[in-house]
Amino acid sequence: MTVPESLQETIGRLPPSPGVYLMRGAAGEILYIGKATNLRSRVRSYFSGNDPRPFVRYLDTLLSDVEYVLTSNPKEALLLENTLIKRHRPRFNFMLRDDKNYLAIRIDVGAVWPRVELVRRIAKDRAHYFGPFHSAAKVRQMLNVLNRHFNLRTCTDATLANRVRPCLQYQIRRCPGPCVLEVDADTYKESVRQAELFLSGREAELLERLEQRMLEAAEQLEFEDAARYRDQRSAVEASLERQRAVQTTQVDRDVVGVFREADDVAVAVMQFRGGALNDVATFALADQVLPDDQLVASFVGQFYGVGEREPPAEVLLPWPAPADEDLEGTLTALRGRRCAVLVPQRGEKLRLVELAGENARAFFSDTMSRAAAAARALERLASRLDLREVPRTLECYDISNFQGAAVVASQVAFRDGVPDRQRYRRLKIRTVEGQDDFAAMSEVIGRRVRRALAPDSTDPLPDLIVIDGGKGQLAAAVAALQEAGAPEQPVIALAKSRVTGTDDDDTIVRSSERVFVPGRKNAVPLRENSPEWLLLTRLRDEAHKTAIEFHRKVRGRATQSSQLDAIPGVGPTRRRALLSHFGSIRAIRSASVEELAEAPGFDRRMAAVVHGHLHGVEVDA
Repeated sequence: MTVPESLQETIGRLPPSPGVYLMRGAAGEILYIGKATNLRSRVRSYFSGNDPRPFVRYLDTLLSDVEYVLTSNPKEALLLENTLIKRHRPRFNFMLRDDKNYLAIRIDVGAVWPRVELVRRIAKDRAHYFGPFHSAAKVRQMLNVLNRHFNLRTCTDATLANRVRPCLQYQIRRCPGPCVLEVDADTYKESVRQAELFLSGREAELLERLEQRMLEAAEQLEFEDAARYRDQRSAVEASLERQRAVQTTQVDRDVVGVFREADDVAVAVMQFRGGALNDVATFALADQVLPDDQLVASFVGQFYGVGEREPPAEVLLPWPAPADEDLEGTLTALRGRRCAVLVPQRGEKLRLVELAGENARAFFSDTMSRAAAAARALERLASRLDLREVPRTLECYDISNFQGAAVVASQVAFRDGVPDRQRYRRLKIRTVEGQDDFAAMSEVIGRRVRRALAPDSTDPLPDLIVIDGGKGQLAAAVAALQEAGAPEQPVIALAKSRVTGTDDDDTIVRSSERVFVPGRKNAVPLRENSPEWLLLTRLRDEAHKTAIEFHRKVRGRATQSSQLDAIPGVGPTRRRALLSHFGSIRAIRSASVEELAEAPGFDRRMAAVVHGHLHGVEVDA
């Protein structure tokens, strides 16, 4: 299996760095999420033919794009992969679809005698949490080392309260026995504080002590003890690598990273919730002439000011906002409680800002490469179709119906090779009865031209109109353009492939998609998988999907309305009440008379009428 031409540049731009990759399908859905030590090599390996997983063999037809998030190390990528899989539940990540969480260490500092325990869920309580850690075996070894070194209790609160004599942990000197003995509280709290420092990454003192004990045991020829100390030291080093994809605190924070080249800017916002990195939002900003401080202040104000996002407890910025802008006060007012706006200069928070900046840089590079690829595809398309100008804006139209019923149309728009969803339209056909795609297309194009040529119009015609269909649909569109007053509007038709015969093995042979241009008898040949062919087919597929979705929605409404309209005594108000209360016709049909009577505006008599009608039993209204 070879890498599809449409993805060769995308995969070639992947950095040889650790991170998480997200494979997307044609509709933008996430198919698979994976981690990698080397993103470029890992994604390329899917097309080597050596991966035995069933879904891999279909990637060349399913996959349309690959996105990625950079991380500091492979273990961080592992934790972020777990977070994203649980968030998006991709189709092919079947091995990780359970509710398992990685182990974390909890110390309830509010207890009289705090203990160190392992948990899988981090709760919002008074306790301090550390982790999570990717290796359960090694974290348990580390917990054993903690118990040996700091001598904290391991029993539950219930056991502690009901003991009458010290347990075995006291006998082997792993617990001071606070359950029944007099233990100095200050000394115990100091042990807890030292354990927290150790778990926070300040483990140098313990590592040095283990090293000393290992050497002493070796000098005394106690090699088994020396090996045990060696293994414990290795466990501490392996398990206490800083897990920076999930913070040791549960503070909700957003980390803003910026990458800039002249007037083009990319911004990445790493969103931590409950200490875990939940998402990375990226934005491309063009023609930005503002200074850096005003730019970041303007971005933050718009990011949280749309009413859809509540500011978190902390927002980390790469540089401060202008002195005359009270950004912290504004975000605090939006949140309803304090939101700290910080510009870190050192430590963990500065590292997070730098990592967000790396993601912004990667997004910038990827976006610029995509823009260049889209520009080349549009230039090739203009050349192949003999257009006067490169078509920066394209619109595609498709008709959908079922045996002449619920006839609808879709209009989708691309600008510079990227979907422009604000210009999408879903249209009901008004003047055509029955299944007449040519007349329906003529109506849609005529309405579009009249809307564009209206005196107060702010919606001009695109540089190129693409019709989903063959010569007949194209002829109908050309006639509609001429009749509506836009005879010079560039327009083409993209017809689906068709069967052209069979080969020597009796395998069906199909042609590629055909492009028809007004005034030309034969279709314009486009090489399959060429940039211009991929652009047109992606545009056509988007129009087809939009039309199908709208058609199903219209048919569903009509089906629901027709079934309920026929019930005596059920008018528009009661119909809306039923659908609002139950959600669907299927739910209404499966409801009992008593359940139907609970809907607003219904009593038991009216509920019996509805129930009887839907189940073929006559009931007097």
